[in-house]
Amino acid sequence: MIVVTGATGNVGRTLVRILVEQGHEVTAISRRISDGDVPPGVRAIAADLSQPSADLPSAADAVFLLVGGDLMMAGDPARVVTPFAAYGKIVLLSSQGVATRPESLPHGQAFAAFEQAVMDSGTDWTILRPGGFASNAYAWASSIKAARTIAAPFGDIGLPVIDPDDIAAVAATTLTQPGHSKAIYELTGPTPTTPRQRAAAIGDAIGEPVTLIDQTREEARAQMLTFMPAPVADTTLDILGTPAIREQTVSPDVEKILGRAPATFGDWAKRNAAAFR
Repeated sequence: MIVVTGATGNVGRTLVRILVEQGHEVTAISRRISDGDVPPGVRAIAADLSQPSADLPSAADAVFLLVGGDLMMAGDPARVVTPFAAYGKIVLLSSQGVATRPESLPHGQAFAAFEQAVMDSGTDWTILRPGGFASNAYAWASSIKAARTIAAPFGDIGLPVIDPDDIAAVAATTLTQPGHSKAIYELTGPTPTTPRQRAAAIGDAIGEPVTLIDQTREEARAQMLTFMPAPVADTTLDILGTPAIREQTVSPDVEKILGRAPATFGDWAKRNAAAFR
């Protein structure tokens, strides 16, 4: 049996589907989940990993551990990881920032603390470190629907954002196949794309032009502070505006694990075009 935490999110939902299609027994965990949120035959458990009383399976072959923002900032990572120490394997969804922004909070320090807790758990482990998600473009959906525009800073700086479905596919492989013990993988898309190029790709997907409105860093920060803490906003803007060479470099790990190139942002936009129409 494989446990998937964050099972209703952009990565977890696809991961549950892949594992079911492969014939695995799956338990799906999320704070708000019901049987209607998962495929038939999947056990759904509503649980908050930040609470010691969380109702978790006592044993499993493997767990996909997703650490959300509030959980990441909530305190002792070992307390979160310990309930899974009896499982056969932990696959942790971490962040590229552990390597590229080690002093930042939470991209570096908080994720690094969770990585260390997993490594110290006494069970087998694999760590996945994605860069930016293609699905962050969902934040533009309302303005694209209303006016076919997006507002973003650093419109001509490119990053190789990754399709969350590729993260799920990598997670499924590392959860179920040998050869990934105590490995750390960086996950990126196949080529850097700029916000301006992503706007154009969404326009192509919906059949109407989408225009980028350039924001200053200050304008973008003010907007981001409405839904994220200041340290997260500041580090995110640093990555978007002054990325490290490693943050702009395409990693070979997705292709190495899956035997195919990762999906492009355009692929992701076409598959999710309905969200922007």
